[in-house]
Amino acid sequence: MNWPLAHFHPRLIDSLKHYSRLRFFKDLGAGVTVGVVALPLAMAFAIASGLPPSAGLWTAIIGGGLVSLLGGSSVQIGGPAGAFIVVVYSIIEHHGVANLLLSTVLAGLVLFAMGLLRLGSLVRFVPVSIIVGFTNGIAVLIALSQLKDLLGLQIQHMPAEFFAVLQALFTHLNSFNPWALALGLGSFLGLLFWSKLGGPNPAQTAKLRELLGDLPGFRGTANTLQRLPGPVVALFSLTALAWWFELPVDTIGSRFGSIPSGLPAFAWPDISWGSARNLVAPTLTLALLGAVESLLCARVADQMVDPHTDPSYHLKRHDPNQELMAQGVANFVTPFFGGMPVTGTIARTVTNLRAGATSPVSGVIHSLTLAAIVLLAAPLAMHIPLAVLSGILLSVAWNMGEWHAFVDQRAYSLHYKLLLLGTFVLTVVLDLTVAMEVGLGLSCLLFVRRMGSLFEVRAKANPPALDNTSDTPRLQQFDLYGALFFAAVHRIDELIEKVTPNTTFLLDAHQLINLDTSGIDALRQLNQNLIQQGGSLRIVRLQTQPMSLMQRSGLAQELSECSAESTPEFAAE
Repeated sequence: MNWPLAHFHPRLIDSLKHYSRLRFFKDLGAGVTVGVVALPLAMAFAIASGLPPSAGLWTAIIGGGLVSLLGGSSVQIGGPAGAFIVVVYSIIEHHGVANLLLSTVLAGLVLFAMGLLRLGSLVRFVPVSIIVGFTNGIAVLIALSQLKDLLGLQIQHMPAEFFAVLQALFTHLNSFNPWALALGLGSFLGLLFWSKLGGPNPAQTAKLRELLGDLPGFRGTANTLQRLPGPVVALFSLTALAWWFELPVDTIGSRFGSIPSGLPAFAWPDISWGSARNLVAPTLTLALLGAVESLLCARVADQMVDPHTDPSYHLKRHDPNQELMAQGVANFVTPFFGGMPVTGTIARTVTNLRAGATSPVSGVIHSLTLAAIVLLAAPLAMHIPLAVLSGILLSVAWNMGEWHAFVDQRAYSLHYKLLLLGTFVLTVVLDLTVAMEVGLGLSCLLFVRRMGSLFEVRAKANPPALDNTSDTPRLQQFDLYGALFFAAVHRIDELIEKVTPNTTFLLDAHQLINLDTSGIDALRQLNQNLIQQGGSLRIVRLQTQPMSLMQRSGLAQELSECSAESTPEFAAE
């Protein structure tokens, strides 16, 4: 059977058709805005992952540019993401930076292969409960990883495991820095307040404005300020405050030195078969997490576009396979310049869309804006306090988590609760790779169990014997409902226990929708037990799939040989 491959067709090609000057200026404004927003986030994600801030910046520049140039979405912005912090830090802790780069390259190949083989739609089959559990668990771990810089603790090396992190934080509480805590909380609380001024909840925003509306000049000031990116305002204002008062807090310069202002050098990662063999699980985790994150982000962007007011709506529906191929190229190329994993980023994509983006050109401009900032103003970044970046990441973690899911789960089934809470706990306590493997495995087992429970065997009222002689078999009739597969064969075993001497079982299968080889084996055992007791098995009104499998397995012929009168009834309904 031929597997049709996806065509490599970036969305940029379609978007440039009938491209106008008006659209360019919209993309220019959106690209510059999201480029400025990406500056503090890129550095914060890299530092939290155990990498220098330049790794996050060049990941956003190179990886984000490739995602926009080659992707399948009109407004998706790629770059380093909070979801990768825990995974990247764990890989560095256990395998080293060189193997992180190798694992990212291999994940890029996996992502490209997934897109080429048209597997983009399969990512949607990951249960929502698992995605929510992952997301909330990652949010907790991001917040936990920021407590060191938020409290100003002097910890030389932070472990990756949950309980080891708690122990390290507790044993170093004596190095607590109140100035760092003040800057971090100021950053976090300021961003929460900023988001309320122009947040997505109109009722909440209106209530806040009503409370503060009597302050002199508040309404006009709020309308102006809400157009400015909150993370950028927090970064510049609190950095200036710490520099002016010479607060004794750790900065990017004191921890990492100055950020190089030149272009990154191309470096070939240390690739060996021995290393690659040990990176199978981390690679698959990066690939699957990147695929889920980027495609969910693209779907969110699609839903934010109004088809009635946007004439280019048909262009903004993303192509999942093309998006995966673009993510694959970005993750393959970025590590050669010292970058980290790339994926679609919801916060920056939403910012890009709200700023008026109409095509992937805005994403390219976002990368060029970041590059210009790094090349021209990199020395200024050394004054940024790490506590301010920790406050920004705490805000990211707060907004990332779907905390209402823990309350809403009361309305859902036990399966949903088990998957959500199990994935959440495993993500926090053990490892994201383990949580992903166990979560997906558990979801499959629960699904199989649920489908198996839907199969039913219902007995009909017993008809009288076919004649009055004692040698004539009694007839028992049963209806089969659902799918008879390996998880439901115990229902046929229950029928075997009902076999009595000189009895014929008549199974009405017109509502049997599917049959597998385990079901065939169970029916064959039922037939053999009936023959041993002097009876027989007859199955009537079979649908196409069960009929075909019974003929190919030889069971239809066996039943025909046992009871000739049942032969004409073996036909698809």
